[in-house]
Amino acid sequence: MSDTRNASKVVLAAYLGWTLDAFDFFIMIFVFDDVAKTFGVGLTTASLAITLTLVMRAVGALIFGRLADRYGRRPVMMFNILCFSALELLSGLAPTLISFMILRALFGIAMGGEWGVGASMTMESIPAKWRGWVSGLLQAGYPSGYLLATLAYGILGHWLGWRGLFIIGALPALLVVYIRRNVPESPDWHARQSQPKVPIMEVLRRHAGLTVYAVILMTAFNFFSHGTQDIYPKAFLKVQHGFDHGTITAIAITYNIGAMLGGLCFGALSQKIGRRRAIVIAALLALPVIPLWAFSNSPWLLALGAFLMQFMVQGAWGVIPAHLNEMSPPDIRGTFPGFVYQLGNFLASYNATLQTAIGSHYSHNYSYALAGVAGVVAVVIAVLISLGTERRHLQMGHAH
Repeated sequence: MSDTRNASKVVLAAYLGWTLDAFDFFIMIFVFDDVAKTFGVGLTTASLAITLTLVMRAVGALIFGRLADRYGRRPVMMFNILCFSALELLSGLAPTLISFMILRALFGIAMGGEWGVGASMTMESIPAKWRGWVSGLLQAGYPSGYLLATLAYGILGHWLGWRGLFIIGALPALLVVYIRRNVPESPDWHARQSQPKVPIMEVLRRHAGLTVYAVILMTAFNFFSHGTQDIYPKAFLKVQHGFDHGTITAIAITYNIGAMLGGLCFGALSQKIGRRRAIVIAALLALPVIPLWAFSNSPWLLALGAFLMQFMVQGAWGVIPAHLNEMSPPDIRGTFPGFVYQLGNFLASYNATLQTAIGSHYSHNYSYALAGVAGVVAVVIAVLISLGTERRHLQMGHAH
């Protein structure tokens, strides 16, 4: 019973950590047009702040992952949360475009560390039979953060402005108090402290094929998520369709609910039918949704299309925390899942700038940019997953 309670506390901490990290990230996609006006630049230039954050997440995954493998998941996760909260606050106070861009790059380093450390700590601390639905819950933290950002923008945006929204993004630092008081260290990490330490490059050399495969896979996954999210509220719904603040907020809330439900459903399903099969089903079911999602004109139809699209996108993503941790070499589990995930983010980081540039070329019609990215990567993910392997029944530490 005590082990179950401890596992539940770890799950809650990791879910909240990823939720609040995502909240801080997604504030940017709602306000980059306001940031552009403040600093006197165009939308494409302002969208570089998103690109910089995504680029630097790989650096953060490597730095914080290595620290977690050496010093433990728990203290590194606390430090990581303090870092991204402080950098979010400073972003709201940035006096110039250059300083803002630098802070968003540094925020990317801090954001890049949280997912890998939290996911490894969780998967090493819970019973094996929990992994599927907990994987979906953890990944649901991402759209949960997006939903919180949507609500903050919808309710407080007019009053606080973009700077105020960034400043309230410092609140996640309070989560450190809960972690310090309630969350135990990973039993798997403790168990490995008596074993000889192997240099990370040697481990990666031994698993070179797996590493390359995982990076390519996560590049496709990041194009799948960011290609369906980053420019959707402001460039597509506001600029292309001319929807007002309330309509954009309502549609964003709708598709984030779909994203959370999708992650939970397919994560749990993967425990029964397998990780690969669940991901392939979710990815391919996104294809028939594209016309409704990207080419409708009615806000009601767009909301329905967006709900279904994010149900499938985050449904596929909901399997990833478990799948990557199960595939990871155990000696570097604190580093490997987060690093390959965020390196994929790095390779997909040009997405927002690419899509806004394509939309500008077509007189601010972003439908083709959205549909093209979503359609191509859905097929690529299905193919890559079909070619891979899985280790659904792997035992980790004291998990049972």
